[in-house]
Amino acid sequence: MADTAVREAPTSARNNNSVHPVDELLPMRKNLTLGIQHLFIMYAGAVAVPLIVGPAVGLNTGQTALLIAADLLVSGVCTIIQAAGISWVFGVRLPVVAGATFTVLSPMITIATQFGTKGNPAAGLPVVYGALLVSGVFGVLIAKPFSMILRFFPPLVTGTVIAVIGLSLIGADVSLIAGIDATAASYGFVSHIGLAALVVLMIVLVSRLTRGFLSQIAVLLAILIGVLVAWPMGLDHFSTVLHANWFGSPKIFHFGGPQFRASAIISMCIVILVTYTESTADMLAVAEIVGKDLSPDEIARGLRTDGLSAFLASFTNSFPDTAYAENVGIVSMTGVKSRWVVVTCGIFLVILGLIPKVSDAIANIPGPVIGGAATVMFAMVTAIGIRTLANVNFENNHNLLIVAVSLSVGLIPSVAPNFYHRFPANFQVIFGSSITSTVIVVFLLNLFFNHWKAWPPKNTALRVALGYGAVAGVTDEDLAAHGVTAATAATTGESEAPAPGIATAPRPQTSS
Repeated sequence: MADTAVREAPTSARNNNSVHPVDELLPMRKNLTLGIQHLFIMYAGAVAVPLIVGPAVGLNTGQTALLIAADLLVSGVCTIIQAAGISWVFGVRLPVVAGATFTVLSPMITIATQFGTKGNPAAGLPVVYGALLVSGVFGVLIAKPFSMILRFFPPLVTGTVIAVIGLSLIGADVSLIAGIDATAASYGFVSHIGLAALVVLMIVLVSRLTRGFLSQIAVLLAILIGVLVAWPMGLDHFSTVLHANWFGSPKIFHFGGPQFRASAIISMCIVILVTYTESTADMLAVAEIVGKDLSPDEIARGLRTDGLSAFLASFTNSFPDTAYAENVGIVSMTGVKSRWVVVTCGIFLVILGLIPKVSDAIANIPGPVIGGAATVMFAMVTAIGIRTLANVNFENNHNLLIVAVSLSVGLIPSVAPNFYHRFPANFQVIFGSSITSTVIVVFLLNLFFNHWKAWPPKNTALRVALGYGAVAGVTDEDLAAHGVTAATAATTGESEAPAPGIATAPRPQTSS
């Protein structure tokens, strides 16, 4: 009854000439205020990706500023599309903010390093963006099929991958704090490490001592405090901001025309799949908060927009986007469900992406400041993965083994970057990234242990009855005796059906 009432509510609302809160257009002042609030919450995470990739592949401050501008522009465009929608093709039409995904960090750096020249990994960026172009098209094409096979990406798979994403990025934030070359005289200055520690401390204090909106932007506030403290230390170098233009357009294929390598393309396509699982979880969370049921078609529209972001990123020198979990929390906290608020946030992002002075200022933020903030953000990603794994049943199954093997294989490139140096180059590109190697291993192991049945259990009358949902009087011993355990059901999320060749009567029809 309750379920029926929920589904009938929108019809009743339309009959009363009212609109769903998701489609409500708020007064201008409130719309602008809440849109800026969404912008502040996602901003630190969005700019962290180009700030880490740029130095990691040897880009200077000006080139990193180009990445930031393109990142903000693409993020704004895709945020607008997600919230407003384009026909039946793009946009989930929910208050979902799109931002650069951390999933792409490790694969991008790995590909650039592998295909770049010695001492100049930026020479490999055309291969990175060629792979993004193809993976974007791939993402658009598989969005609909993917929305219908989510059962192959349970919390066991997604939780393991998300945990590894955070763990594999620890090295990136450390290099921002201490430096890249451990033999350099400037490596590991105590003052730099102390500044990063101050940023971490500020995040903790702001999160603990404030509530609501201020708590939500703890990372952004900590970065601002870190920049102020870095000024008397001589670490702020914002002189180039004065010479930057007030308006600029994205530099199409700034690092050269796209180049296509099979291994890089495979790696980026795997990134798209990981991004899709992340976005799906966030879209479902938002849908639950705003009181809307998402159909596979609506999920596919949202995922297709993520694929579009990768395609746009390929020629604007940007990054693929995902739905930002940070902004899911603000929808729940404020109770404001209007998607037009998020459209406003997207417009602000587009404007910022077209102002080079903004991206130049961000690119000049001292490394220890960004490194300190990134330390917390990356660890938070790992914590989210652990929280996801808490929903997995580890009793009377092989799930613990799956996680163990996936982590052991996936973290090899992080702890020993040259581990596969004697393997073929294409192998190194795919398995030289902790994220892509973890996805491959955990996905295949989950199929092997939880979906593939080498020896189907013998059919019995009780087993057939269980396949049709019979539960009355069934004990755990009965289930175990007939190969239908509670653990198996919890793992696969599927009810056991009669095996082929068993004659069964049709289900009785119930009258409403």
